[in-house]
Amino acid sequence: MSGYPEDPELAELRRRRLQQLQEMQGGAPAGNPMYAAAQQAEMERRESERAELLRKVMTPEARERLARIRLAKPEIANAVEQQVFSLAASGRLPRAIDDATLRALLERLMPERRDITITRR
Repeated sequence: MSGYPEDPELAELRRRRLQQLQEMQGGAPAGNPMYAAAQQAEMERRESERAELLRKVMTPEARERLARIRLAKPEIANAVEQQVFSLAASGRLPRAIDDATLRALLERLMPERRDITITRR
């Protein structure tokens, strides 16, 4: 740093402010391993519930297509999943979503493509 000894009061104020900022961002004191473990367990539980619901309402081909879409455009995949979850929750899914149904759903959710033509003179 600058070579001057650090003021103990200033160091304490910085430490308190950093702790306040970390608590506001994370909701718990920084460095709390139990909180981090509980958060990780909750995320894993939600992910397994999501995967199980997708297994129930989608065919393997549709799940495979959705996984490929997730690699390229995660926001589109999340939107499709939310739509599927809401359809399943409301009981509007008479049968499992197949690949053709998923493609139709994607066409409604995807923004229009613009064709770009280049003319050389």
